[in-house]
Amino acid sequence: MKGKFFNITLNKNLNFDELVRELIFYIKEDTKAKYKIVVGTDSLAQNHTQFVSAVTVLRVGRGGRYFWSKSEKEHSPNLRDRIYKETMYSITLAQELKSRLKDFVGEEAFWDNEIVVHIDVGENGPTRGLIESVVGMVKGYGLTAAVKPESFGAFVVADRHVHSFAF
Repeated sequence: MKGKFFNITLNKNLNFDELVRELIFYIKEDTKAKYKIVVGTDSLAQNHTQFVSAVTVLRVGRGGRYFWSKSEKEHSPNLRDRIYKETMYSITLAQELKSRLKDFVGEEAFWDNEIVVHIDVGENGPTRGLIESVVGMVKGYGLTAAVKPESFGAFVVADRHVHSFAF
């Protein structure tokens, strides 16, 4: 996985392996807690589109940490294309995370359906016609999908950094 991930708590950029190690470190701080990992992507379209992907590790009921990364600028001619690309960025990141976490902590320690892809679509607004196809994409890769209003990883966490690229 290319790119750098930033975390405000650590106040530094991490490569993908360092991100995985930080997730594991955070989880090992409290092994009795229940965890969920959320991956979401949002984008900002101006002359070209820039995508921000966020990885959030939730200590369910007790907070969490998140990391974000931005893409290079690319061409996305319309909303449909942007939503599909956002979804594929999240799917790719979630698959890589799932694979690396299994490598680091072993198959027996990995929780099924605990990596959720949050998609920036919802029943209200111009994206409602895309819900079925993007949720199908996520499920087709064997992952769990969430849409608005549950998909905070995309429309809150990633969106927070789509306008302010703090790199």
